[in-house]
Amino acid sequence: MITTDKEAFRQALPNGGRLAGLDVGTKTIGVAICDAEWMIATGSETIARTKFSKDKGKLKEILAAQSIRGLVIGLPLNMDGTDSPRTQSSRAFARNVADLNLPILLWDERWSTQAVTRAMIDADTSRARRAVLVDKLAASYILQGAIDGLGMGSLGAFDPL
Repeated sequence: MITTDKEAFRQALPNGGRLAGLDVGTKTIGVAICDAEWMIATGSETIARTKFSKDKGKLKEILAAQSIRGLVIGLPLNMDGTDSPRTQSSRAFARNVADLNLPILLWDERWSTQAVTRAMIDADTSRARRAVLVDKLAASYILQGAIDGLGMGSLGAFDPL
């Protein structure tokens, strides 16, 4: 299942479970992971893009090692909300990893890279260090936005009260 509908995605995961967020670029794929209660997203790693089969194999290893139950893939829309050439590339990536049999949520990622870059500049992070961190932190930003939007706390199974 590939969707932009957060309710449909949530219904595909009635008991929660760990999610992975992906910031899919032309040169790298930023990967972030969140906990099973969908509270905190953390940048995990950056996959250098090579051949798709190798990229997918590396992604599959990460997903298996982390017991991932669903994917959130950043959808780079134009500022007016319309599709861009990169949007089509992200949709194609989602279709190409759909055979991993995980629900996939396409999440609006406008401003993710800019927000993360701005935060790193404010933290006085060097340009070289920013280049290393930006993709996985952008994936974390995308995933955090999605889990905040999904509101896991209202799923009774994980309600701490």
